[in-house]
Amino acid sequence: MYRVLVTDGISDTGLKRLLDHPNFVVERQPTLPTEELKKIIGHYDALIVRSQTKVTEDLLLSADKLHVIARAGVGVDNIDVNAATRKGIIVINAPGANTMAATEHTLAMMLALARNIPQAHQKTAAGEWDRNSFKGVELYKKTLGVIGMGKIGTEVAKRAKSFGMNILAFDPYLTEDRAKKLGMTKASLDLIAEESDFITVHTPLTNDTRGLINDDYLSKTKKGVRFVNCARGGIIDEKALVRAIQSGHVAGAALDVFEKEPVANEELLQNPNIIVTPHLGASTVEAQEKVAQEVSAEIIEIFEKQSIQNAVNMPQMSGETQAKLQPYLLLGDQMGQLVIQLLNKQAPSKIEINYYGNLIDEDTELLTRTLLKGILSYHLSDSVNLINALHLLKEQGVSYNVVKNASNKGFANYLELSVSNGQETAKIGATVLNGYGARILKINQYRIDVKPEKYLLYIKHRDVPGMIGKVGSLLGDHDINIGTMQVGRTEVGGEAIMVLTLDRTLSANVIKVLKLIDGLQEAQVLELTTVGSYESEREKIKSI
Repeated sequence: MYRVLVTDGISDTGLKRLLDHPNFVVERQPTLPTEELKKIIGHYDALIVRSQTKVTEDLLLSADKLHVIARAGVGVDNIDVNAATRKGIIVINAPGANTMAATEHTLAMMLALARNIPQAHQKTAAGEWDRNSFKGVELYKKTLGVIGMGKIGTEVAKRAKSFGMNILAFDPYLTEDRAKKLGMTKASLDLIAEESDFITVHTPLTNDTRGLINDDYLSKTKKGVRFVNCARGGIIDEKALVRAIQSGHVAGAALDVFEKEPVANEELLQNPNIIVTPHLGASTVEAQEKVAQEVSAEIIEIFEKQSIQNAVNMPQMSGETQAKLQPYLLLGDQMGQLVIQLLNKQAPSKIEINYYGNLIDEDTELLTRTLLKGILSYHLSDSVNLINALHLLKEQGVSYNVVKNASNKGFANYLELSVSNGQETAKIGATVLNGYGARILKINQYRIDVKPEKYLLYIKHRDVPGMIGKVGSLLGDHDINIGTMQVGRTEVGGEAIMVLTLDRTLSANVIKVLKLIDGLQEAQVLELTTVGSYESEREKIKSI
């Protein structure tokens, strides 16, 4: 018998499979104080929570029997996933159960925004019969810009078409063929700004999407545009949005998510042209039942069939394989991050992974998933993990190929990662040297020897005298400290690259000045996850 503890309010309907199963005993202890929870958590095999219970490292120190933590929802912000992983506890969630709820809330917000429904209700309920102040606009034949074509963005776009709207869609992984099949137009962010009457965002919150809708972007939009955000707070710069609405350039906005929650921005809350709801995207009876049903079903699968679908931490691997591959896992993640940035941050259509030397004798599935996760995480953030990386790759229509070659390329183990989008290709080669650690040995056709660091400056230039000095002097003038510098070239006087490790990133202005150096063709900061900020893979792999 497996004991399951439920500490937040979850319906019996959602838990029915667990409640009816002869091998599981479900016990409820809602709103239990942390100290009380610590006293009993050691008796349970599985824990189901929503957002109220905080699963901290301190709590998990007492969870010696716990095998699974299930979040009946999408986010796992209230769970210390790293601590759970170190403890050997699987953390699962229900990533697809709220799709319809979030989709419909987006459309409800769009309609409310178009017809001023909350404002009209408030005035009518106060006893004023005012039919002149709330003239709205129709969705029919308007253009909707959808930024982010994941599950929710796609479902919103499909339903908006039924209103007779013209759809412009942006997503790094959206192909012309898929857009055509969906009956919409693949568009750039700038085209969406220029032509859209409504813009809705459905992207993860990443370094690239934080503040995506800012003063600069808003200045490019059509006058009278309306924005909807039911995705993540922070994608829209709230202060910039308020300024654009106050100026009259943006007609209004409907927001369900905010930079800080609970939201306290008075300018935003009190603006009559902004509709706000308290993060209700997944708050439907059906969605809450679905998330509980999903985690209930998966708990049964994990305990009875050892099948894992929605874990947010590590998949299984043997201790022997763990010991051999551990040094390459962080390197693989960094290679994925690096190569996608070298592809000018564009989504790939094809990925090829080559293993050389002794690596061909190992089970490299986990390493392959790590490389793919590194690539996908640039655009998909924490929505991609080692469990779902292959599924997401297929969902985005990206093909990948793994080749194992007995030749050693001069090293005991060597791996090479190549990505292409049809027009451009980026390639990284790397190894782990005994006593020296990870090394990037190849970027595209150039041979180098660079230790992966958090900030790398990649420069492509003509191989002419004085180039290194010019770059070094300019960085010094801007108080940028250089850790190391490596150069690579294919022929004397031809094209060459230099890769510098830096103590901090560069501003856009410094990059702009660098590009003014005669003979310098390209300059790009590559930011990587480093050992200092990335937990030891050895500890993570102990999770199962």
